[in-house]
Amino acid sequence: MNTKSAMIAICGRPNVGKSTLTNTIVGEKVAIVSNKPQTTRNRICGILDRGDTQLVFMDTPGFHKPRTKLGDYMVNVVEESVADVDLALLLVEPIANIGPQEQALIDQFRQRQVPAILVINKIDTVEEKENLLAVIAAYRDAYSFEEIIPVSAKTKEGVEELLRICERYAVESPWFFPEGMTSDQPERQVIAEIIREKMLWNLEKEIPHGTAVEINRFTERDNGIIDVEATIYCEKASHKGIIIGKGGQMLKKISSQARADCERFMGTKVYLQTWIKVKENWRDSDFMIRNFGYSRGE
Repeated sequence: MNTKSAMIAICGRPNVGKSTLTNTIVGEKVAIVSNKPQTTRNRICGILDRGDTQLVFMDTPGFHKPRTKLGDYMVNVVEESVADVDLALLLVEPIANIGPQEQALIDQFRQRQVPAILVINKIDTVEEKENLLAVIAAYRDAYSFEEIIPVSAKTKEGVEELLRICERYAVESPWFFPEGMTSDQPERQVIAEIIREKMLWNLEKEIPHGTAVEINRFTERDNGIIDVEATIYCEKASHKGIIIGKGGQMLKKISSQARADCERFMGTKVYLQTWIKVKENWRDSDFMIRNFGYSRGE
């Protein structure tokens, strides 16, 4: 059988639904999601096999103006992801206004001559579908998109049509990943991200953005049970107290929710132990950023 494949970058401003779309496309959770911007820090590949075609969707961090070295890293991830793909998807909200983040990404497409599709997400929030016409008109004037597709990553509306169009950009080649694989993330990394996701959902404001998770132990017993020991790093001693919570209740809640998701992901029982350490200003430390796995393989 002649196989085909395509590398597809999903780009957009923070909190526009890139990770939700990736998970919807793949059919399972490969990227963490939250209601806070800048949830995704690394490029995560969601892999979908359709007949003889493999589509690899790269969920990228939200494109934003960086304020730390970690922010610089995240923006570089987006720019590098767009550099060498078969297709880019610019994910936007149904608003008839092109913001600076969208314009910067459009400029990247133009500079690198990347074929791009405009994907208008969250159409389930639009009461009058005619209102989408103004959004389409605004972006059509800004760039010659190959296609403009309205979707809802939440309800799956329009997603199948998007996938059929993406298949057109696949070229004859061996598959990048083994059949049936849904993500390029190692299990340790996925578990670390699940723990961080629970902090994003349970903690307020800036605190979760100053956290990172390191898996210190990941072992499997003879009976299949997984033992995980994880260290949560935060930037301030006061943040440590908030993460632990009164009587340890917040950390217990985060760990319990994370363990449940880890068990779903691993398909077996997981024993999870978590500790908290303070590393001030780690987001501006090249060494710490690399230590937590945010490196471009340089």
